[in-house]
Amino acid sequence: QVQLVESGGGWVQAGGSLRLSCAASGSIFSISAMGWYRQAPGKQRALVARITSGGSTNYADSVKGRFTISRDNAKNTVYLQMNSLNVEDTAVYYCMLGWGARNYWGQGTQVTVSS
Repeated sequence: QVQLVESGGGWVQAGGSLRLSCAASGSIFSISAMGWYRQAPGKQRALVARITSGGSTNYADSVKGRFTISRDNAKNTVYLQMNSLNVEDTAVYYCMLGWGARNYWGQGTQVTVSS
């Protein structure tokens, strides 16, 4: 059984930074792809950033150059460093672990950016 717990969300002014963390239980973290998704009110959940088990990353165009995804396999944790935040980044952010045909999701953490 995999459980994902996000933390680090909150309120920040435009231009500020936040770092999200996602701690995973279980033994498959190091061999799993990890991702951060977000869902704004009235919009579909969308990929923000993804990192493979080997460390390759990809980002949504809207966050390239501002957000950085990383992982610490020793801590079973994936991070999302978010810089130069703007109001369009306001959303609930979800952590996702992908292994085989299964995707596991965290409960989400709210990020609110004010102008």
